[in-house]
Amino acid sequence: MPARKWWESPRSMLRLKSSLLALLLAIAALAQTASQKPSVDVLRVGHRLACQCGCKDTVATCAMLECHFAKPAKERIAKLQAAGTSDQAIIDQFIAEYGPGIYRGAPNSFGWIVPYATLGLGLVVLWLFIRRYRKPKPVTELGPVDDPELARYSDQIEKDLAKLD
Repeated sequence: MPARKWWESPRSMLRLKSSLLALLLAIAALAQTASQKPSVDVLRVGHRLACQCGCKDTVATCAMLECHFAKPAKERIAKLQAAGTSDQAIIDQFIAEYGPGIYRGAPNSFGWIVPYATLGLGLVVLWLFIRRYRKPKPVTELGPVDDPELARYSDQIEKDLAKLD
């Protein structure tokens, strides 16, 4: 019986197939496009452009899988950046093509202050509301009350208290 070659054994073939599969997966992971794994530079520009697929997100944050606008836009931004185009020039190109509605301004301090200012104002209004409507009413001195029923209860209380002594 002739000797088997190393690639002819079932165990080594299985190992070879799994190694090839692992190699193909590694190559596929490295071959992602700019839209699937965008760089920080692409995301920086993408945050200034509104996605046109109907969502309210930016090109950088659009969560729709295989978005018909965000994916090509990220690839286009990456190509323009690779060609040396500045961020503002890329944004200007998108504005010229899709109109001024695509531009999203950079967040400023006003956007960060509004939620906290609203919360503070709400707490002040709540405090004023509680202060106004939960104010204890002063007890006015009425003097002696000439109510015969009240006098009867008062006499009964006095008698019960005398019995306790």
